[in-house]
Amino acid sequence: MREALAEFLGTALLLTFGLGVVAQTVTSGGAAGSPLGIHLCWGLAVILGVYASAGVSGAHLNPAVTLALAVRRGFPWSKVGPYVVAQLLGAFVGAAVVYLTYREAITAFDGGMRQVLGPHGTAGIFATYPAPYLSILGGVIDQIVGTALLVAMVFAISDERNAPPAASLAPVFVGLTVMAIGMGFGANAGYAINPARDFGPRLFTALAGWGGGVFTAGNGWWWVPVVAPCIGAVLGGTVYDLLIRAHHPAHTNRIGDPARRVE
Repeated sequence: MREALAEFLGTALLLTFGLGVVAQTVTSGGAAGSPLGIHLCWGLAVILGVYASAGVSGAHLNPAVTLALAVRRGFPWSKVGPYVVAQLLGAFVGAAVVYLTYREAITAFDGGMRQVLGPHGTAGIFATYPAPYLSILGGVIDQIVGTALLVAMVFAISDERNAPPAASLAPVFVGLTVMAIGMGFGANAGYAINPARDFGPRLFTALAGWGGGVFTAGNGWWWVPVVAPCIGAVLGGTVYDLLIRAHHPAHTNRIGDPARRVE
């Protein structure tokens, strides 16, 4: 229970900060925000969420990360369900907090008529939707690639035999990874790379006035940021392990160490 509570809080903080910057940007018409600000704030949101929960639960904050750790790192399968439920609930609550805070701003922006897409669409504050040009297959590829990059770097940052940062700085580098993914791969579909981050807020919007359109928009896009990140997470973790972890020498060189011959 204590681990699930930590995952709940960490994910709620992640979504509150992350969705908050999107709400501010959208409802101000870009006057109080920018794409760069969104990327920076999401990276900071990850850092803060991880710092809030890492000492208790390990701060997965992402069902895809939890799945990859179960598949590749021996994380107990019995804990996967409680972690995922806690992450989903945390994401839902984070969305609710942002909605409560920005409800009047959203109403001023859309005139009180909750719209999913379009010039006055506001559902994208909470969940991700594909760009008009993006196909479902393209979205699946996008989410697989983004999440594979995330998990490969999470594995690298936490690999004690591969010159990792100090444990106290690990959350910073995870946040920087998310920031880099957003800057490099955010245009197609908003880089959800986290089933809880997308599904929890999407469910909230369905209940809070946007209706079932949040599940039918984008040719039924909703399942892509749920399923594809799970595939990408396992793929990214597997690639890292095959190319790096499986080949660690008996002596691990640290950054700046002279090369040594392994007897």
